[in-house]
Amino acid sequence: MSTMTMSTTMSSSYAAPGREARPVRGLPTPPVRQASGSGQVRLTRRGRAVVFALALLVVLGLGVLWAAGSVATEQAGQPEPTRVVMVAPGDTLWQIAADIADDGQVRAMVDKIEHLNALDSAALQSGQRLQVPLHG
Repeated sequence: MSTMTMSTTMSSSYAAPGREARPVRGLPTPPVRQASGSGQVRLTRRGRAVVFALALLVVLGLGVLWAAGSVATEQAGQPEPTRVVMVAPGDTLWQIAADIADDGQVRAMVDKIEHLNALDSAALQSGQRLQVPLHG
């Protein structure tokens, strides 16, 4: 007949809290993992991919909702009333815009004239016809 002796002080790594360890003959007692208590969540590679995909869907959804606020109408807009100005020798786009601009916004008028005439630059040629806004 064999005898087994057991110590009453067991390491906390071998016994679960609140439970008493009972020996099993021939098998060592496996260690019990304690909860870290830090509350950290560790994601696997697949988990990170899922979180990334969900965040991307949220951002795309918000973009679609934001873009839905910009809606065009089916009716055509009213064209801006214009008149034609003949460029004289020595005239500049700035001078023409300054003559037309009522409120002193010459830079804005230059931009408007460039847009109306699809000009790439402010260079003008003598005899060129420009469409300019009727009112500045």
